[in-house]
Amino acid sequence: MDAPQMPRSLSRSIPRTGYLIGPGHTFRTITEKIAGIVLTRSTPAAWFAGFTLSFLALMLLFYAVYYLLVTGVGIWGNNIPVAWGYDITNLVWWIGIGHAGTLISAILLLFHQQWRTSINRFAEAMTLFAVLCASLFPLLHTGRPWLAYWIFPYPNTLGLWPQFRSPLVWDAFAIGTYATVSLIFWYIGLIPDLAALRDRARNTPVRLFYGLLALGWRGAAHHWQRYETAYLLLAALATPLVVSVHSVVSFDFAVSVIPGWHSTIFPPYFVAGAIFSGFAMVLTLLLPLRSLYRLQDFITPRHLDNMAKVMLATGLFVAYGYLTEAFTAWYSGNPAERFWLFNRSFGPYWWAFWALMACNVVAPQALWFARVRVTPVLLFAVALIINFGMWLERYVIIVVSLHRDYLPSSWGIYAGTIWDRATLLGTIGLFLTLIFIFVRLLPMISIFEMRHLLDETQKQGAAKGDAARAAETASAGGDGSTPASLPTRAGRPLYGLMAEFDSSDALVDKARQTYRAGYRRISAYSPFPVEGLADAIGLRPTRLPYLVLLGGIAGALGGYALQYYAAVVDYPLNIGGRPLNSWPAFTVVTFEMTILGAALVAALGMLLRNGLPQPYHAVFNAPRFHLASQDRFFLCVEARDPKFDLAQTRQFLESLGASEIVAVEV
Repeated sequence: MDAPQMPRSLSRSIPRTGYLIGPGHTFRTITEKIAGIVLTRSTPAAWFAGFTLSFLALMLLFYAVYYLLVTGVGIWGNNIPVAWGYDITNLVWWIGIGHAGTLISAILLLFHQQWRTSINRFAEAMTLFAVLCASLFPLLHTGRPWLAYWIFPYPNTLGLWPQFRSPLVWDAFAIGTYATVSLIFWYIGLIPDLAALRDRARNTPVRLFYGLLALGWRGAAHHWQRYETAYLLLAALATPLVVSVHSVVSFDFAVSVIPGWHSTIFPPYFVAGAIFSGFAMVLTLLLPLRSLYRLQDFITPRHLDNMAKVMLATGLFVAYGYLTEAFTAWYSGNPAERFWLFNRSFGPYWWAFWALMACNVVAPQALWFARVRVTPVLLFAVALIINFGMWLERYVIIVVSLHRDYLPSSWGIYAGTIWDRATLLGTIGLFLTLIFIFVRLLPMISIFEMRHLLDETQKQGAAKGDAARAAETASAGGDGSTPASLPTRAGRPLYGLMAEFDSSDALVDKARQTYRAGYRRISAYSPFPVEGLADAIGLRPTRLPYLVLLGGIAGALGGYALQYYAAVVDYPLNIGGRPLNSWPAFTVVTFEMTILGAALVAALGMLLRNGLPQPYHAVFNAPRFHLASQDRFFLCVEARDPKFDLAQTRQFLESLGASEIVAVEV
């Protein structure tokens, strides 16, 4: 099976790094390559080696947490005045790493950047695992995580509510919303690929496992219509969310009066740093996996080049933030700020400061060179250095600013203990263990989006594309003979007649002809969203955006009402002379609840409007329908259509040139 190639005149004008997918691929080969990583019975030895090391580090985390719970947080190096140490450093570092997934999936989707296709699924999974690692530290920092439910906003016998004017509470709502929306976004994106795994699996338990997760996805035109709308809405919701989350995390520091923290530059500075470290972690993990599973055709030099450019740009933002901090401290004339600048540069922790400068400012300058950006070994080395440097940055911000404040009598030195380091190493083990499990159980690259990308590439080379698709049709089982209709079994009602086609263009054209012929009960099925298919069969625009708007309004009202009741009605406290109804302080939680409410409605609305979950549907009885999630296109005229007549409808479908026509039983 030879895939269609770009016209020679076009390919000459595109550099080697310009391809988004390697040559020689078809819908089927894409599916086989990506799904084969999951469905294969043979796992590379390197996977077992990496998983074993990660699992050992995870066991170290379990032991460190066990010892912490039975002994107390005194085993950590936290002291007075450094009450935050490794724990909050790790929290901010992990949250920053999680930003790349949402950026790649949401923001690049809105800007129609097709190069995100090969890396968005992996980055989304990385986001979830990083947020999970981050969420451990606030719980462990309390010393008694089994009582963590006390801080949740619910009526209780203690008569206490969280302090909604505190940035720590904003932090909890922001991270919680980010984790929930990221999980929804990730799972919704997985559903079509889970259906592909379901239809390719040969083992019954495996097929049932993926079938349950796929929720009965069939790839129908109305499925794809609502799916694309929901996915786009989730991307639009996640875009301001990704900016808000690390901005809110920075408020933990920026709203304080400690030198080195009290700065208005922190929100954009933290967001840029989060994207910087997030892309570095994506490359750190993706480059070895690309080599291990031979994914060079899907993660091409262009992908590496673009990710390296994003790292370079955000690295320059971070460097600008460092310079702005230093200039502001010097220009302000404030003795405390000037002392902070001197202490950070030449005090007891000078080594950490200059090391982070070398890692985050000097090392990324290598990315100006195209050779570095597209050479995996060099790019991996730069990404690894940046990961270490961004952890050092958070360490310097937290520890160096705390260990010497306004009162020399309270100055002290902080040094993390072996238990601090064991917990950090253990969370890295947890993160990598989850990555290895994800790679083995779920597709790390979006299958349906890669097919969609290939379909667009094929249409650019239509002259050669027709011949290639004809060859693919022959290999898929079409023999060019007259289509036959399968008789129904006695006593089994007829659901309809299903015609099979070999391309998206053919499906849209034949669906339009069917609708013009007067048929109205029409369903079309494809392995990826096909532009114009919904209009061709007469589907009306979905009302899902209106439901999402209502969900967002309900979330905003609920979030504000919760804070108003807690701070004004049930537990009024005068904090710093501020009014009880501190609406500026309430906007953060209100915003997060708006996003959460809208995202939940987008996901649930899409599933319910599509009638999912629906484990059984009549079209699954069609002998070749399992190819609808692979590389074939189907058009079904239902028997309940007023114009349906078995003989005449079959004759009409034959006139459309279908490769096969079958009768589908209920």
